[in-house]
Amino acid sequence: MAPGGARQRQHRSQKGGTEVGPNPTDRGKPGTKRHLVTDARGTPLGLTLSGANRHDSRMLAPTLDAVPPIRTGQRGRPRRRPGKLHADKAYDHRRCRQECRARGVIPRIARRGIESSTHLGRHRWVVERTFAWLARYRRLTIRYEHRADIHLAFTTLAFAMVCLSQIRRFCKVFLGLLWPLSG
Repeated sequence: MAPGGARQRQHRSQKGGTEVGPNPTDRGKPGTKRHLVTDARGTPLGLTLSGANRHDSRMLAPTLDAVPPIRTGQRGRPRRRPGKLHADKAYDHRRCRQECRARGVIPRIARRGIESSTHLGRHRWVVERTFAWLARYRRLTIRYEHRADIHLAFTTLAFAMVCLSQIRRFCKVFLGLLWPLSG
C-alpha cells in the first residue's frame, strides 16, 4: 500500500484554488469576488476575479485594463476605456483617482463622510442589476471550480449570454418601432 497524495487527505473545505480568499462576511469561508465595469445600460465591458478578502480599490486598475477596445463611430484608434467611471465609496482613495486619470477616465467617486450614497444610486443600480443577472446562473452562484481560469471562462460565458439577451431585447423594441402593424 502506497500512501496517498497530500490532496487526498484534505477535506473539501481545505481545498482552494487561485483567486480564492477568506470571505470576511461569511465566517471566513473561501470565496471569490467579481470586479466589473459596465456601460450605462448594464452591458458588461470588463471583468476580473480576486479573493474575497481583497479590497475593491486594489482591483480598480486591473479591471479597467480588462476592458477591450470599444469601436465608436469616430475616426482613429478605438477607445480603450469608458469616458467616465461612477464608483461607490469603497474606491474613495487618491490612488484610485490617479489610476483613472492615468487611463484617461474621468472619476466620479463618492467621497466618504461628505457625499450621500443616494446621489450615486442612480448610477450604481445598473451594476447591481448586472450582478443580479449573473445570479441567475447557478454555476456562478457557488464556485465549484478550483481553477480560476475555468471560473473566469464560465463567468465570461454568462456575460456573453447577458449581452445576447440585451441585443435580443433591443432588436425586439427596434423592430417593433419600425413595423408596428406586423404580426
